Amino acid sequence: MHTAATALLNWYSAHARPLPWRRLPNAPWSQDENWPYRVWLAEIMLQQTTTTTVAPYFAHFLARWPSLSALAAAPDADIMGAWAGLGYYARARNLLACARATVTRHGGHLPITEAELLTLPGIGPYTAAAVAAFAYGQRALIIDGNIERVITRLAAIPTPLPKARPEIIAALDALTPEGEAAGDFAQALMDLARSLCTPRAPGCPRCPLNLHCKAQTTNPENYPNKPKKPPRPLRTGHIWWLVAEGHLLTIIRPPKGLLGGMRGLPDTETPPHPGVWQPLGQITHGFTHFELNMSVHALYLPARPTLEGDWLPLPQLAQAGFPTLFQKAVTLACAHAETP
Repeated sequence: MHTAATALLNWYSAHARPLPWRRLPNAPWSQDENWPYRVWLAEIMLQQTTTTTVAPYFAHFLARWPSLSALAAAPDADIMGAWAGLGYYARARNLLACARATVTRHGGHLPITEAELLTLPGIGPYTAAAVAAFAYGQRALIIDGNIERVITRLAAIPTPLPKARPEIIAALDALTPEGEAAGDFAQALMDLARSLCTPRAPGCPRCPLNLHCKAQTTNPENYPNKPKKPPRPLRTGHIWWLVAEGHLLTIIRPPKGLLGGMRGLPDTETPPHPGVWQPLGQITHGFTHFELNMSVHALYLPARPTLEGDWLPLPQLAQAGFPTLFQKAVTLACAHAETP
């Protein structure tokens, strides 16, 4: 084993974070048949989301759907509602598609190899490698943004991302140990990136890899070499808060597209019902590729008109499972209603 890998694994043995989806170093492998499901569920949730945010969602999903087969049998609306607030909602749709495909093709058990995992919907190279290594002890090269940062510094790779990818893979492959230790090594890199090899002001003197890191002779903050991203475009629109008889008009969005399958409020260009709509203000929300600025308007009617959508009792809005964009509109409208 490479001396750098040994140094990092020794450090990890003393500093590994206990996480509900992680096997700690030197611990026996779980005999729970649902362990791969737990690993896969966590990896899907953790994509572009922090462990602090994911932890309560992970616990809730396991309590409600303790196995992959139970998840596969759940109604779409239940999964989308439970996912609300976690963001990147295509992951929730892929979660269901993958669970159902696994039940159909593999009897409800995730396959062991990266190649087989990659045939399932919603599983890309990172997730396939992570499940193979963390759930089954397979040797796999696991690369996320944190690991990219550590490896580009360790090998002093100046090539800009994403062109540096082949160099990162080669450097990581040379360091990754064989067998079950590969998963611990990847987890160790992630913990190192979080605690010491941070984007700014890395703790190099305390790093277990400082004797092996080529970036020490320059400036570690120069790695990885990331081209500047252009500013995200701004989009605008309207959200309509229509209340009648103590009920709010809500909709289920189309299954594909932005916030697909989620419960929301009408956001058409024109109001869903004629009337004198009161402007409540604006909300903003950032998506991956654009910023959204929405004007919120309210109308209160004495009786519920027949409109497309669902009328939810106002006291039940907290359990409606709105994604963050619409929850911001709900918060604004409720605050406005409570203002004397």
